[in-house]
Amino acid sequence: MIVENKKLFKIGEVSKMFNVSMGTLRHYEREGLLAPEYIDENTGYRYYSSKQLEVMNTIRYMRALDMPLTEISEFLSNRDTDVMEEKLLKQKEIIDRKLYELNLISKKIDHRLEQLKDAVNSELDKIRILKMPSTKIVMLKDSVKPESYLDLEYPIRKLVKNQREPLVFLGKVGVGITKENLVSKNFSNYNLVYMSLDKEDVYDGDTQLLLAQKCVTIRFCGSHNDAPKYYEKLMKYIEENKFTVNGFSREMTLIDYGMTNDTNKFVTEIAIPIE
Repeated sequence: MIVENKKLFKIGEVSKMFNVSMGTLRHYEREGLLAPEYIDENTGYRYYSSKQLEVMNTIRYMRALDMPLTEISEFLSNRDTDVMEEKLLKQKEIIDRKLYELNLISKKIDHRLEQLKDAVNSELDKIRILKMPSTKIVMLKDSVKPESYLDLEYPIRKLVKNQREPLVFLGKVGVGITKENLVSKNFSNYNLVYMSLDKEDVYDGDTQLLLAQKCVTIRFCGSHNDAPKYYEKLMKYIEENKFTVNGFSREMTLIDYGMTNDTNKFVTEIAIPIE
């Protein structure tokens, strides 16, 4: 179709040219980004000229950069090299942040896959002496008695309060019993909740470094409410082998409801530092 010496294209033709739906073109029109050159009053058909094709090219370019429509609209209404530079720099910051987060997520996935593989292949109910590597933790000294994993949700919220990084980016959560309560065989309550941080984790707040320590460890099928009898086994082993407790216990569910509904697949680990 030709109107006033301008070749016009139907909305369907423009849709095919740019490989976008006609609904998207209508949406751009509603948002004030792409007004048709001509709308037939009788049929309501929309027609576009080369002017709109150029605008569509610009929109497509900026959308490829994941730029919001509001930013695109601002540029189209005030085209200028300075404005374009400002928009591109702003978008680059957003993309750089996303790349950082995606890289972090990728590392977290690697950690979780390693931990899951290790947990699935656990040798259960066997006491071992291991040197646990040094790790950075965040600690909350709070008495808790978790009957299920849900009972740890409130302490976890305290640990991650006001954090810039979402919890999914931060480490796994464990509970512990103080040295004094271990020695006195008081295993009914936990005295602290802690979060073990990975090297790349960014935590806004106080952290402490647990140095590498020799620990008596055991893994078992179950969760925190099954732990007391395993503490008894570990303390008996410590006493029989004339070791002494050298810090709070570290207890962490390696497989729980976060990974499976099958409680027969649950795995929990207890480690007690010794000397």
